[in-house]
Amino acid sequence: MTKSDLLLTSPMMPMIEQQFEQHFNVERLYNAADREKLLADFGPKVRAIGATPGLKIDAALMQKLPKLEIIGSFGVGYDAVDAKWAAEHGIVVTNTPDVLNEEVADTALGLLLATVRQFPQADRYLRDGKWTEKPFPLTATLQDRTVGILGMGRIGKAIAKRLEAFNAPVVYHSRNKAAGVNYKYYSDLKAMAKDVDVLVVITPGGAATKHLVNKEVLEALGSNGIVINVARGSVIDEKALIEALREKKILSAGLDVFEDEPKVPQALKDMDHVVLLPHVGSASVHCRNLMGQLVVDNLVSWANGKGPLTPVPETPWPPKKK
Repeated sequence: MTKSDLLLTSPMMPMIEQQFEQHFNVERLYNAADREKLLADFGPKVRAIGATPGLKIDAALMQKLPKLEIIGSFGVGYDAVDAKWAAEHGIVVTNTPDVLNEEVADTALGLLLATVRQFPQADRYLRDGKWTEKPFPLTATLQDRTVGILGMGRIGKAIAKRLEAFNAPVVYHSRNKAAGVNYKYYSDLKAMAKDVDVLVVITPGGAATKHLVNKEVLEALGSNGIVINVARGSVIDEKALIEALREKKILSAGLDVFEDEPKVPQALKDMDHVVLLPHVGSASVHCRNLMGQLVVDNLVSWANGKGPLTPVPETPWPPKKK
C-alpha cells in the first residue's frame, strides 16, 4: 500500500511523530533549512497536514499544497487553521474534542479556587517566612457566588457539573441555548455579567469571539467580580482587563491563556491579586496522550479510506451535498 505524503508544520509529541512515520511519508516544515524550497519540492505531493497551534495554517500555505485533503489539528481549538477556506476547497479539518473535557474542567475549578482563595499567594507568603510574623490575610470565598459560564459546550457543561458540587449557582451565555441543561440562559453577555460574581470563559477563539469580554462586560461584572479564562486569550480584551484590575473595577482574574502567548504582559505579572498559568489546561501526560492519539487516529482512518473521526463543524464528513 502506497503511503500518503504528510507535512508536519510544527513539532508534535514523539508518540504522534513516530506513528506518522509508520503510516505516512513525512516531511517537517518546522525544521527545514529552506522552507520555500521544501514547499516547492514536497508541497505538490502533500495530501495531509499534522498541525499544532504553533503555525497558522492559512490560505497562503494551503494554496501551495494543491493535493491537500485533510488537516489533523492538535487541540479542541483550531482557530490557527482557516477552516472556512479549507471547507471552500474541499479540505477536511479535524480536532481533538471530548478527550480533554474533564482535564480542562478540573483546571478551571482549580484555577477558580486558587484565584478566589489566593492559594498561590498564600504559598509564597509561607515560603517567604511571613507566616511567623502574622497570619495570611483573610480572602474572598466561592460561597454565595453565582458563576456565569461563557460557552456551554462540552467543557462548559463539565465545569458546571463540578460547580454544582460546590453549591455554586450556575448560569450561562452562548450563541444559542444549550441542549440538555437546566441552567438559566442569558442571550446577552453584558446582562449576565451584571448578575454574576464569577465569569468563566470557555468559548472557542477566532474572529467571532475576539474581545467578546470587553470593557463594558468587565464593568458590568463589578468590583466583586472574578474572571477565569481557560479558553483563548483573544476572547478577552487584555488591555481592558489590565485596566479593570488596576482600577479595581473587578476583584481578580485567573488566566490560563493570553493574547500573545507565550508573551504575558508585565503589568499582569506585576499584579499580586491575579493567578497566572502557562496554558496548562489540558497539560497532563494522560490527557495529551489521548489528544495525540486522536490526531493520529483521524489521519490514519482517513488514509485507510474510512474518513476522519472528528471533523470540525465547518468541514463535516461525509461532505454535505450542495
